[in-house]
Amino acid sequence: MRIEAVAVIVPAHDEEALLPAALNAVRIAARHPDLGPVRTVTVVVADSCHDNTAHLAREAGAVVVEAACRNPGRARAIGTRHALRELAGTPSGTWIATTDADSEVPPHWLAHHLTRAEAGWEAVVGTVTLTPASPLAARHRIGYEATRPPQGVWHHPHVHGANLGVTAAAYLAVGGFPPLSLGEDRALVDALRRAGHRVLATATCPVLTSGRLQGRARGGFADHLAALA
Repeated sequence: MRIEAVAVIVPAHDEEALLPAALNAVRIAARHPDLGPVRTVTVVVADSCHDNTAHLAREAGAVVVEAACRNPGRARAIGTRHALRELAGTPSGTWIATTDADSEVPPHWLAHHLTRAEAGWEAVVGTVTLTPASPLAARHRIGYEATRPPQGVWHHPHVHGANLGVTAAAYLAVGGFPPLSLGEDRALVDALRRAGHRVLATATCPVLTSGRLQGRARGGFADHLAALA
């Protein structure tokens, strides 16, 4: 599958402290030489923000959509819809990648996604990791990688909006992100699998995410870390 355009979606609620680093990482990934002439657009959905999130996103060169839904599922869907209008291309040639405002993608993140798309995968479900400096890094890894085999490929069970990609055609075919306040990423992946789309769960390109204990979504990753602490 040849990808001609990439939309990166970043929902954000009062993320002025961490968003600049997240967008800088996306910008580096978008400049990877393997992307060649692929057009990229980054859309930040500033959801119910009361700080400088929107201003900082614009300064970083992102397209900003301001919303007041306070709902990650709705925010990701709004951002994706806006990005597809911006790109105005055919869904079959467009890749949607999502990450989070408190996360930093590696430099080869988008190149990794597009390589998998070219191999015929319609969705890529990646993993996350904490910085080694986090006091919870080792404890988190033990539980997180409990199903990893001693050898061979790990088809992990995790789903993170911080490290997720899908063709626009497959995304639209299953109705996109549902309007959920928690678990919209997993719901999308479940829908893709039920519909028979080719979904790759891979741990070969993890995204660095913050170790904060107070997140933006109740019951989300930060709450998981807080329970570990």
